[in-house]
Formats: sequence, C-alpha cells, structure tokens
Amino acid sequence: MTSALDEIRTVSGTKCFDDVPFSALTTLRLGGTPAAVVRCESPDAVVQTIRILDEADVPLLVVGGGSNLVVSDEPGDLVAVVIDADEVSLSTQGQGIESFAAIVEAEAGAEWDDVVQMSVDAGFGGLECLSGIPGSVGATPVQNVGAYGAEVSQTLEEVRLYDRATGTDEWVSPESLDLGYRYSNLKFTSRAVVLAVRFRLTVDGMSAPLRFGELARTLGVSEEEGRSGEARRPVADVRDAVLQLRRGKGMVLDPEDHDTWSAGSFFTNPVIDSADLESVRAAVEQRCGADEVATMPAYPGADDMVKLSAAWLIERAGFPKGYPDDDAPARLSTKHTLALTNRGSAGTADLVALARDVRDGVREAFGVDLVPEPVWVGVEL
Repeated sequence: MTSALDEIRTVSGTKCFDDVPFSALTTLRLGGTPAAVVRCESPDAVVQTIRILDEADVPLLVVGGGSNLVVSDEPGDLVAVVIDADEVSLSTQGQGIESFAAIVEAEAGAEWDDVVQMSVDAGFGGLECLSGIPGSVGATPVQNVGAYGAEVSQTLEEVRLYDRATGTDEWVSPESLDLGYRYSNLKFTSRAVVLAVRFRLTVDGMSAPLRFGELARTLGVSEEEGRSGEARRPVADVRDAVLQLRRGKGMVLDPEDHDTWSAGSFFTNPVIDSADLESVRAAVEQRCGADEVATMPAYPGADDMVKLSAAWLIERAGFPKGYPDDDAPARLSTKHTLALTNRGSAGTADLVALARDVRDGVREAFGVDLVPEPVWVGVEL
C-alpha cells in the first residue's frame, strides 16, 4: 500500500492524509480512521487514484458528501477516496426567448444543494423539490435521490462514469443505470464511479408538476388542481417551501442540531405486493385499532405493487420520535421517526443496534421488512 500511496502523491490534484477518521467525512459523524484519505480535486485525479489503488489491490471507498454512509468503527486497511471535484456549468439550448431547455453539468464532488440553488437562481425548473438534501452530486444517480414526488431520474440527461473493470471513462445514458425507486445498478456495487452528472431542466421558471400532498398543500394547491397533474409554482417558491418542510423534520444539515446528524431517511418506504396489503392492515388493526387502519398511507404503484410509509409503520410499531430516551447515544430524531441520529457520542455499533431494533420491531408488529437506504461499510444490519 505504501508504494501505491507514494505514486498517488505524484498525481496532480491529489492530497493524502493518514489521520482523518470517517466521522469527519460523514453526516452521521460515525466511523473509524481508514489507512489513508486521498482527496481528489478533479475527475482525472479520481480516475488515476482509483486506477493505482486497483492495480495494487488496495481496498478503497469512494466518498462524496458522506450523507449516505454507515462506516464501521474499525474500517481496517481501507483507503477513502474523497471526490472534491466540484465545477458546475449552466447553459441553455436555443437562443434568448426561444430557449427550450437548460443543461446543468456538475462534477461529482459539488454540493447537491448548491447545484439546486444555482438552478433555481437561473430560473430553471426540475430540481427544486430536491432542495436541502445533503450530500454531493455524484450520489444522486446512484441512489436515484428523490423527495416530495420528484426523483433525479426525471431530469437526468447523462452520467460520466469510470468503469473500474474496463478502465473506460465515458458518458452513459440514464437507461443504462436501471433506475428505480431509490435504486440504480450502481448502488451497493463498486463497479463504477460517478465523475460528473448532466441534468436537463425547463427554462420557464416554473416547477415540475407538484404531486406530493404535503408540499402541494403548503403551496396552496387545491385537490382538484393537484389531481390534474398540472399544478406548478415558481421554482423559488417551491424551494423555499421544501426547505421549510425539511427543516421542520431535521432534514437540513445544521452542525448545532443533533437531529441533523443523520443519513436522512434511514429506511426506504417499503413496496409490497398488493395481495399482501390486507394482511398488513389486519396487523395494524390488531395492534392499533380500526381507526388507525383508515389513516395508513398506501400508494398504488406499478406491477400491482403498493408503497407504504416507513415512518408511519415505525411510529405505530412503538418507536416514537426521540426513541429510546434522552440519554441514548443514538436515537430516532425528535422531529422525524425515519431519521436515525448520532446525539454526539455514538459509535457505529450504537447506530446499528438502534437500526436492528426498529427493523425487527416493524417486522414483528406488521410483517413488513424495512430496507435501509445507506451504504454499509464493514458492518451489517
């Protein structure tokens, strides 16, 4: 490993450190110290660094904003490759008032919310519902990041990937990524590294259609207008409303607020076969009563599937906001049951124990399996 790191130090745009823990690189502020941290200031530096480590068979983890990682307290000989490449460009297709689309291109290390803010300031529509989500641009196609009825897949134009098996560095289409609900074929694999992303946005200053009830209500969208699928609002108004809602749930990073020391929504909303819905409702009625069954969110999806609310199930399974208590090092957020948080002194083991407690409790109560959204490194749920 020493010779590989020595070679990396000669690569333009890289800096190596041997005393930086993962707790300084992740929004959960958890994780032990890797063998080394290599910070890369350009896509080319990322490619050269990964190529050198792969050729030397050195295990590595690519890190962007660190908002979706749960890393072991003892990560071993792992090398963290941190993408600091953060250039962003905005352009339009067509001239002047005849412009018909905008292209936003951002390197993988750019802060996601900075890119959203830039697009909104330019009057481009499509990313505003994804305001306030922590992390970097490179993670957004990997997770098919989504919120308030919008997903990255709806505006994704191309992704620049470095394929570690073939050594190719090329732009690929969204279709090649098998994008689905909080999923791409890059997730939970290390086959390729995102170097940059392009988005195609609208140029009329209006948002994407507002389909999420909470956000729509906040923006004064009537039920009739919402059902039409044509409810749109100025992008700046939508961004402000989204940030207001996210802050109320502790989902906007704040170093002084331990409710934001999290990985965002820790579990994905479970998607079940519609044939299993009645058994879940029966379990809810047995545990919570018939009145609660009537309030249970269940959204029809493709292929005769139904999406449930993970947060709703967690709370009804006996895990309220702030669970388990004020003295616990890892707790559910006091603002939102779907966020697992580090209260300042937690280790990764504390967070994993809490996640298992919640997952097993929901399964026992309702027969529903919760799937964690973060990437797990050196630890298992």
